[in-house]
Amino acid sequence: MKVAIVDGYVDEPSCLGVPPYISPYPRYIKGMLNYLKIPSAYFTAEQIRKKPKILENFDLSIVIAGAIVPGKYLTAKPLRLEDIVLLPGKKVVVGGISLELDDNERERLNVLDFPFEDELLKILIKLSGYKENLDFWSNINRFALLGSEVVKEHVDYPNLICEIETYRGCYWGKCSFCVERLHSVRHRSPKAVVSEIKSLYSHGIRHFRLGRQTDFFTYLADFSEEVPRPVPEKLKAFHEAIWKNCPNIKTLHIDNVNPKTVSEHPEESRGVVKIVVNYQTPGNVAAMGLESADPRVISKNNLCSSVEDVEFAVNLINEYGAERGYNGMPKFLPGLNFVVGLKGETNRTFELNYEFLLKMFDNGLLLRRINIRQVKVLRSTPLYVERKGVEARLKKHRKMFIHFKRMVREKIDREMLKKMLPVGTMLKDVRCEVFEKGITFARQFGSYPLLVGIPGKYKRNLLLNVRVIGYGMRSVTAIPPVDIMKASLKELEAIPGISKNLARKIVLERASKDRKEIMDIVRSASNFEKVKIFLK
Repeated sequence: MKVAIVDGYVDEPSCLGVPPYISPYPRYIKGMLNYLKIPSAYFTAEQIRKKPKILENFDLSIVIAGAIVPGKYLTAKPLRLEDIVLLPGKKVVVGGISLELDDNERERLNVLDFPFEDELLKILIKLSGYKENLDFWSNINRFALLGSEVVKEHVDYPNLICEIETYRGCYWGKCSFCVERLHSVRHRSPKAVVSEIKSLYSHGIRHFRLGRQTDFFTYLADFSEEVPRPVPEKLKAFHEAIWKNCPNIKTLHIDNVNPKTVSEHPEESRGVVKIVVNYQTPGNVAAMGLESADPRVISKNNLCSSVEDVEFAVNLINEYGAERGYNGMPKFLPGLNFVVGLKGETNRTFELNYEFLLKMFDNGLLLRRINIRQVKVLRSTPLYVERKGVEARLKKHRKMFIHFKRMVREKIDREMLKKMLPVGTMLKDVRCEVFEKGITFARQFGSYPLLVGIPGKYKRNLLLNVRVIGYGMRSVTAIPPVDIMKASLKELEAIPGISKNLARKIVLERASKDRKEIMDIVRSASNFEKVKIFLK
């Protein structure tokens, strides 16, 4: 018996798995297989697209798929239904994709219900001939450790961010569109989580995201109250244990934060914010679900947080996290999610959403990420029963959605980037990923990293220190330090303060002049204090 693990990538409200992220699922499945002594191999979606016939060498393929919160991806693309259908051999499909399919499609593809771990484990136990029953959650820590080695089989190893599950489920569990309600709230012990990070660290991983949970502030919290009360002391000890065991981590970030937790327990949340700022790495983002600034929509969809809750949380995180860190990014900032198409939505909803963002901007608050998406109606959510109403709203408000999104990108996102990262700001360890139309697109490792466009072609996975020279709607343009004696005409023209005429003069004159003489030419024809930071 030989099994292929096909990582078709997941993208869930609380779990990222599209490279450079690797979700916990491949590691858990590898751990199950190792425990049951079933030989296996791991493949990414890109590898299978290039050589699908490789799966013919395996008795079974476990295909992980489900980009149920779709995004824009640079170097990797999740497997779609039509991709999976064409895969050869016997297969079982797991992940959030089950929430997108009808009964016929699920049966035809042999798709397991989400969450899938226990059902898959039963299948593997039967195949292996193992004589005892196992349940997944009782063995999650064992499987996580046994499967950690799978990262070495990833095509992007070691340039990966490992998503680490601290707990699953949502204490609120009432939002009309969210699938997190399908998980019972279950916490992993800090000792187990640290052991998993330590194991991955021993395999060469240096980038981690404490994701998978719906609210990092309530990890290890007191759940005796309706809104769990954070316990900063436990989170501090947890972070100290991580750094003691893994002293050379390069990225340590979180994912979701529930604004309701912050507003209900301000002092405890203040303590957690300080811990995140002091014990995690810069560029960190707290993704918060406002979803809508319209009280009517909030009420009709049982959304957890009010506008006031979100405003309070944004202010608190900015108070401690807006300071720039060693890699050039602010240490810890909030990000906001907006969902369009929910019950109760009207034209006024879009106006209220924009007014809220404008208020944040006018008050000098920073938002690292504003995510605006149309709701995806999934099985097992309350919104599914009135999906026709959702379709009608999305169609009716299509123009408003496009207008709202454009206004936010042009009037809020770009202007906020200018405040956050003024021209000349150095961004360190930006990883080059893909080259298109004369531009290398790169990102730092981390939660929702900023897209950086670098003029010129640079090798994939090269790490660069670059300085900001311009702004897109959700990205910046930046250049590495330039050697004035070797730079091309285009590289010189890209430097703020160097005109096209001056760039041409530098190129012409340096054939007969030394560096000091060329620098004198730059001093005499530009604001040298602004120019020199871009030069080697």
